[in-house]
Amino acid sequence: MRRTFFSFHYKPDVTRAWVVRNSWVLKSSEKRAEGFFDSSVFEASRRESPEALKRFLRDGLMNTSVTCVLAGTDTWRRRWVRYEIARSLIRGNGLLTVYVHGIRNFAVEPSSQGINPLARMGVYKANGAIHLCEKFGDSWRRYRDYRLAIDARDLPFPAPTSTTIIKLSDHYSAYNYARQSGHQNIGSWIEMAARAAGR
Repeated sequence: MRRTFFSFHYKPDVTRAWVVRNSWVLKSSEKRAEGFFDSSVFEASRRESPEALKRFLRDGLMNTSVTCVLAGTDTWRRRWVRYEIARSLIRGNGLLTVYVHGIRNFAVEPSSQGINPLARMGVYKANGAIHLCEKFGDSWRRYRDYRLAIDARDLPFPAPTSTTIIKLSDHYSAYNYARQSGHQNIGSWIEMAARAAGR
């Protein structure tokens, strides 16, 4: 069964996320969507502690093979979306970005296109070890929510050989749901991401 984790900014984009999720799941009984947590559960985990929320999100990613980042206007700013991206990379999930700003919400309003969250995260090599990094403001820094080194063999693309940042967006595809007939093509986008990661 193909399981896909959908990562998104809950409050402004949950309606848009459901549109994408439903257009994918309804095409086959072999597809299952993860990452659609009740907001109260998410908030309760966050109130307990950051470590509790990290455990909660790691559990949500278990048994998934692809992570689909649904990018709205401000998704790239969200700490926990970044954490879901980081843990997806570490576990070897296929990754892709789908821009959802063109999908209207319950108020029948579109939003403006934001930055690709995968363009704000990357990897680099320093002192013989590969690390995750994130763009904070206008500069890059070592990723704060996962400090361990990454095994080069776990990367689905050529590992960095220097301190030069390799942005994740350089190796994972991005699509526009509204402009690229996402209701018809989301399944093939997810399948391509899975295959590219060997999942």
